[in-house]
Parts: sequence; C-alpha cells; structure tokens
Amino acid sequence: MPATARRRWKLLTVAGLSASALVVTLVNHATASTPTAATESEPQVKESATGAYIVQLDDAPVAEYSGDIVGLPATTVAPGGKLLRTASQVVSYVGHLARERSEVLAQVPDAQKLYDYSYTYAGFSARMSHDEAVKLAKSSGVKSVEPSEIQKQDTVDTPRYLGLSGRGGAWQLAGGVDKAGDGVIIGVIDSGFVPERASFAPMKTTPQSDALIAKKWKGTCQAGTEAPVTCNNKVIGARYFDAGIGNRPIPEEFRSPRDYGGHGTHTASTAGGNNGVDMSVVGRDYGKGSGIAPHARLAIYKVLWAVDATGGGSGTEADIVAGIDAAVADGVDVINYSISGSGSTFVNATGLAFLRAARAGVFVSTSAGNTGPGVSTVGKNYPWVTTVANGTHDREVQTSVTLGNGKSYTGAGIGAGVPSTPVVLAKDAGLPNANPANLVLCMPGTLDPAKVTGKIVVCDRGGNARVDKSLQVKNTGGVGMILVNVVAGTLDSDLHSVPTAHLDHVAGPEIKTYVGGTANPTAQIGAAQTVRVNAPKVASSSSRGPSLAGNGDLLKPDVMAPGTNVLAATSAFSAAGGEYAFMSGTSMAAPHVAGAAAVLKGRYPNWSPMAIKSALLTSANDRDTNGDPIKNDSGSAGNPFGYGAGQIQPKRAMDPGLVYDSSYDDWARFVCGSGQVAETHELCAKGKIDPSNLNYPTVSIGDLAGKQTVQRTVRNVGQLPEVYFPKVEGMTGVKVTVSPKILVVLPGATAKYQVTFEHNGAPLEQYSFGKLNWRSAEHTVSSTLAVRPLTVKAPVQVNGTGTSGSVEVPLTAGYSGTLQTSAIGLTAAATEQAALKNPGGVSFPTGSPAANEHVAKFTVSVPEGTKYARFSTFDADYPAGTDLDVFVYKAGTTTLLGSSTGGSAEEEVNLPAPAGGSYDVYVDLYAGASEQTVKLNHWELATSAGNLTVDPATQTVQVAGQVSVTATWTGLTAGTRYLGQLTYTDGADGSGSTVVRVDS
Repeated sequence: MPATARRRWKLLTVAGLSASALVVTLVNHATASTPTAATESEPQVKESATGAYIVQLDDAPVAEYSGDIVGLPATTVAPGGKLLRTASQVVSYVGHLARERSEVLAQVPDAQKLYDYSYTYAGFSARMSHDEAVKLAKSSGVKSVEPSEIQKQDTVDTPRYLGLSGRGGAWQLAGGVDKAGDGVIIGVIDSGFVPERASFAPMKTTPQSDALIAKKWKGTCQAGTEAPVTCNNKVIGARYFDAGIGNRPIPEEFRSPRDYGGHGTHTASTAGGNNGVDMSVVGRDYGKGSGIAPHARLAIYKVLWAVDATGGGSGTEADIVAGIDAAVADGVDVINYSISGSGSTFVNATGLAFLRAARAGVFVSTSAGNTGPGVSTVGKNYPWVTTVANGTHDREVQTSVTLGNGKSYTGAGIGAGVPSTPVVLAKDAGLPNANPANLVLCMPGTLDPAKVTGKIVVCDRGGNARVDKSLQVKNTGGVGMILVNVVAGTLDSDLHSVPTAHLDHVAGPEIKTYVGGTANPTAQIGAAQTVRVNAPKVASSSSRGPSLAGNGDLLKPDVMAPGTNVLAATSAFSAAGGEYAFMSGTSMAAPHVAGAAAVLKGRYPNWSPMAIKSALLTSANDRDTNGDPIKNDSGSAGNPFGYGAGQIQPKRAMDPGLVYDSSYDDWARFVCGSGQVAETHELCAKGKIDPSNLNYPTVSIGDLAGKQTVQRTVRNVGQLPEVYFPKVEGMTGVKVTVSPKILVVLPGATAKYQVTFEHNGAPLEQYSFGKLNWRSAEHTVSSTLAVRPLTVKAPVQVNGTGTSGSVEVPLTAGYSGTLQTSAIGLTAAATEQAALKNPGGVSFPTGSPAANEHVAKFTVSVPEGTKYARFSTFDADYPAGTDLDVFVYKAGTTTLLGSSTGGSAEEEVNLPAPAGGSYDVYVDLYAGASEQTVKLNHWELATSAGNLTVDPATQTVQVAGQVSVTATWTGLTAGTRYLGQLTYTDGADGSGSTVVRVDS
C-alpha cells in the first residue's frame, strides 16, 4: 500500500469509518495524491552543513491543536490561559504525536534523533544523510524538512532594533541592503581607522553608484609615513591633520590615518561599515554586524591623537576645523563628529565651520557629550547640526555574581567568568600609604599585590576609566573584578583585563557588607549571557538640556540613538589584540544617526540636511519597548532634555509626510536673535528672529512671559495631496492654540501655521513638555514641545563700564500683579594666580582631576547663602593664541559641576544658588606660550554692597506686558571687574534674575 494511503487509513480508523467507506476513500485518495509534473514538484531540501535536520509533522503542536481528530480533545490554550503539560488531553495528544514521530522515523532507520518537539512545534530533529532528508520530505505526514543551520546569537542587531533590517524595514524601503546609503559619502572626523577590518573591505558596487561617487568625490587617500593605510571602493579617502597637535603625544601613535586608540574605527564602522561582518570579542562569537548605512562610502579624517596609555584621543580645534574644511571640499554628504565641544556658544570656530558645512548641503551628526546627568550639560547646540543623546539597547550582555552566602546579582560583563574565588574589597587591599579615596577606585599605584593576588577585587566606579581599574587588578595579581556603581548609572559591558561584573548602586552595598563582614569571603563571576531587556533608557552619562546657548529656546539634544554597549570594529589596542569591542557613550550614538541620514540621503538625494533632520526628529519614538514613556537608566522619569524628540525610527523617517526646512539665512537670523553676536556682526545682515521662531522640527521656549506665538512652515515631501489636523498632547498648565485647524498641502507645496502658548497654571520657572502631532490619513508628524513659563522675561546679563553709570533693563512680565526688584553686589572680582608651563594640548581628564605643570588647582570658599557664583578667565589678560579651559568641582570630589572649554582664554563657569562650602577650580593651559601666569577671577554674590541700586523697586505689571528697570552704580574702583545681580519676584514663589557686569 502506498505511504499516502497508509497514512489515510490510520486517520480514518480513528474516525471510525466503515470498511466499505474505507475502500472507496483509499482508492480516491491514492489516486489524488500521486504526484505529477503538472500538479506538484519534488520537495526541495537544502543540504545541512551540520548533518542535522528539523522535521515538521502535518499535525499541529499542542498549543494549536483544535481537536479535529475524533477521540483526542483540543489542547489549544484559551486567551489569558497557560499551557498545562500534565492535563489529560495534553498528555493524550503528546502520545499521539509520539506515535506519529515513530512512524515517520521508521522510514529512516539510520537517523539519530536529537530532540522531540510537541508543544510549540510538532516534529523532531535528527542527524541523517541528505538523501534520507529528501526521502522524509516526500513522506506522508511530513510538512517540511529543513537543515539545522548554525544560528549565531542575535546580539549584533542594532539594524533590527532600529527597524532598518527585515521585511518592510528602512533598508528594504531604500531598495535593499545593497542600496542602503548607495551613492552617499560619510565623512568621519575622528581618530582614524584600521583598514584591515572586514567592515572596511571592498564591496560590490554598481556602475551607477560608482559614477555618482566619481562625480562628487574630490578627495584623496593619504597613506601616511607610519603604518601607512590603503583605500578602496569602501573607504574612498583618508587624511590626517596634526599640524595643530604638533609632535605625536605618545610614541605608539601613527603619523598616518591609521587609528591607534580605536575610537574612530568604531564610529566609522557603526555609521557605514559593511553588512554581514562576523564579530567576536574575547573568543566569543556575537554574530554578524553591520553599519547603519552598509552601502555608503567612507572618508576618514584623522584629527584626534592618542595622548596617553589609555588610548584616549584629543585634537586641537585647528586640526578639527581643517578636517571639517577638507571633508566639505572633498564632497562628503554626511559628517559624523563624535568629539566634545562647547555648550554655551553658537559661534566658535567649530560651530561656524559646521554652519558652512550645512550651508554646503552636508548633514552633520554630533555627539551630545558625556557629562550627564546634570542639567544644561549638552554640547554642540548649533541648530544646523543634529545633536545625539545616548540610549540603551534592547540587547544586553549580562553576567552574574554569586557570593559565598548564596546570594546572586545580575550585572553587565562579557567575559568567560571566574569560579568561586576569594574576594576582597579594594579599601582593604591597599598599599600602606595609598590614598583611601583613590584606593576604593582601584586607581594606579594603590593596590597591594600581596593582598590582591589570586583574588577578585571589589572596586568603585568613578575617577579613572572603568577598564583601567581592571588593568590595575590584573597588574597586581587579581583574577577578577566586581565593579560597583556608587550612584545610579549605566552598566557597561567593557572589554576588561580580567573577567569583570559591573553591578548597580543597589547591589554594591550588599556586596560590600558581605565581603567586609565575612571571614574568608568568596565570589563567583558567571559567564556572559545575551538577553533582551526593556529599552531604550537614557544613559546617565549622556549630557542633558536645556541648552545654555540660546537660553533654552532650542531643544537639545535633538534625538537619541543606541550608544551603550555598542559592538563594532576597533583597533587592536581597544580590542585587547582582537578586532571588535563594545564601547559606550554619545560618541557611539552619533554614528547611528549619521548612518540613518546616509540611508535617507541615498533614497532622497535632493533633500537638504535640515529636511533629513526633520524626518528623523518628527518620526522619532519617545516610548520604550513596553510602550511606556522613556525613562532614565536610574529608573527615574525621563524628559526631552535627555532624549530630545525620542529614539530614531529610520523606517518611519523614510516616509515622514511633512518636513521642516531651514537655510543659512534662517540660521543667521537665529544667531543674531540669540544675542550672542553684536547687531553689526555679518550674521545679522539678514536681520534677526526670536530663536524660538526658527523653523525647527521641535518647539522650545525657555522664557515664556505669559504668552508667546511661534510660527512654522512645513513642506509635503510625499507624492499625494494630504489634509492634516493638529492634536496637542501634554503641556499641563499651558494653553496651546494651533492656527489654522487644518492644513491642506499639495505635493512639494508648503503650508504655514502658528502655535500660541499661554501660561495657564503651570509651575513658574519649570518646563512643561508635550507634543504637537499633525495627523493625516497616512502620516503623523510629531513636534516635541518644551516650554518654561517665567515670572519675568529678563536679559541673562547686562553690561556696563565706568566707575559710575547706569543701564536700562527691559522686562516682560509673565503674570499680572506686582513686580519687586532688588540688587545684590556689586562685588569686585577676587583673583587667584599660578605659574604654568608646557601647554598640554590634551583633553583635561574630567574623571580624575589633578594639578600638574600646565593645570592649576584653586580651592575657593563659597559662603552659605550665596545666590550666584562665577569663575572666569579673560582674553584681555593673555597674549594672543592663549587657550585656557576651566573646570569646577565640589572640593575633594570628582563630581564635575561645570566646565568651559572654548578655543580661547575667555572662559566662564556659572553656579546659580551654589551650596556653601569649598570648590576646586582647575585652570588648564591648553595652548599658548610655553610659560604663563594664569589668573582666575571669581565672584560670590550674597548681599548688597550698597554700590548698585535699581529703580523702580516695585511696579505693577500685566501678563505679557513690557516694562523696564534701571540699574545704577557708583563709587567703583577703576580698573576692577565687578559683578552683581538683579533679582525679580512676584512676592510668592516666582522669581528671576539678571547678572550685571561692570568693567570699571
């Protein structure tokens, strides 16, 4: 009897049919089931590289069986229920599947069964020959036979996480992975690249894209003199810039575009590295990785140079601007810039270079900075660039710590683990004269080999680099490290010198209590595992808004992308001799946006940088994978000053519906309106606007005085006319009115609208957040809103000169009632001096501040009750070419409270309402004469000095009404810098202030 008929006989017997019925049915079924060339093809079974195959039966698995076999009740799980494997109907059906498997397996007696599948998959797996697999595929009762292929762990999958890969993803919308970024050049301004990495290998191209690249590319491949590099059709150009940095900071550096520290290789491969690259770390295979725009070309501009044994990179603004200049001239379409920068100005050299780059049609992605979570720490706040925050990934590489008392803790780590081993606290393992504060941080020169050898060491986070701590443990004989956060923060899967588990601030005290209070304590570090987690969260180190530049009238950061534990290519130095490593920071987030921009540019070559930016921002998502609002990694509620418009969604950005565009003239008016330049400045030639009125994809008003209206213009970038309706979310306590109530926009056409914000009970001096969504039948175009109602809108600072004089201060009230104004100061600058030499030309180590020959440390006492403190240096006090940087800490700590790192000697750090006590202020001679005396000016404003008065002290005001006060000074000492403050109050909780600076 044919196999097909035999199978049917069994099923019909179960159904209890008569013998006569069986005969008829068997004949009919056997005839119908005979394969013919016209009706059915031979089953195709791909040969298995492993020799194993997965066989799926015709029968449903337990979870789906609906009871169609007489005598076997259904086993499907009801909605909200659970599968109970011991239920009688389940046991019966599993027995049925077992019999089916046995019958099928009997046809290949030499097969070696591996697993039975019953509950979510009905079938089995077995080792067998390819011929046997083909035979089974033709058998009755078999639905499919598939090879059991090697599937690498799904961890190198940022493209999946961001919606780039897979069916309907952004790559597919771009025409496929081999079209993602096609014809686009990404310029990476960083520390160089390692050309031998597979991420930069030659790629398959088309004559069309080659011709497009040839037409726009004007750059060169500068091999260099040490460890020369070569270029290809992937990395089409490479250059290095070292005139500003001078001699190599360390001998190991390469005088070429070759990357020593690994940072540039990592950012370049993340933005535009090849697709399908096998990546492994410390011997563990993490699967196939890809750049965000795998078919884009790369151009490398090395402007950062390793400055010490940690491989950290620094570069001078001279070299950086040269790199930007060259990149634009060479013809790049996108720039990634994962380098630090000022947060207080729009018009420093780097900012202006990027202004021109954007004017030339280049999209610029920049890192927001890694000085969070403090407020107003975000850098590179230029509206013509896209500033990127650091978010966590939904893939974590975790490890565990199990103590000798049986308690276990889960943390981050990528190592193979350590078996149960003696464990010691760093504080108990120090050299005799080790500084206790440095010892708990496992800083160099603090651990005692006699106390560490053969043990796991518990180290606190902070001070020195995380990977440096494990290096110190290794160098003193330790075999593992437990790194604990002392405050809430990210957990990082770094490449450590010894197996390491990084635990949070909750586990830390429990670990320390056990180790410090137990005789002969032990700990075990588990092997790493990859897990899915809820994401994204805002990394604690990611710099936050509101932006200091623009007084909060521009929302920064713009958007968020994965930046924590990002796996990409790097140098042998950073990969411990390997090729790939996990790295974290906004440096890692920015290239995700650069790559996404390249994909968009490849799809829409005529879109401007601001149109691309708009598409990314208005399509971003401010929800996590659970559908809840994005939180900080500490668990606290997040807000747009951490994540901007939200995490990028490149798939949605491919079809944004409407975009907000702006041009050089708009940016110039914005800068002029911000007050950062005089009205005689060239950027003011086109006039000025209120910064909130820049045609930006988000709306931010840092100084809402009762009521304000902003204007926006949108353009339809779709192929069809659309009708949009507005809907406002959030904004509690602020009345939001949108006009008109409907937008009808033809393809390629623009439409204008206005939004009026009116204070309606929201707390004064605090931001309210929300969204304006324009919705059509096909699109939702979202603009994030951030508005701070003020008691009074006042200038941040007014300036005067002379031993006596006055200045009028314009004000706009945010309420109706009585405005009271009082004066503090004027206080003469106190000064501290120090002789410095040999300018460093390297980034100040903010995590481990210390004085040296080019860094002065001043400890300043701030009295209790101080309303405002300022620490300044001035260009006028130094020769041309002097570059100083200023950093302020609470005395004796590594907590950075503020910094100023512009490209000159004019630096300023302000602390509104500082706590009383001592502060450490570091002044770094970054560049200039070989020997300099530096002078720190500081003011602590607490009470009136009697030399500054204000008139009127009291006046009646109306909501949005404009008034003024006059500040008058007298009796000042000539040649002295003074600082004071006007404070405003509504007589209740509302307040405001204006700094008064007088150079007498």
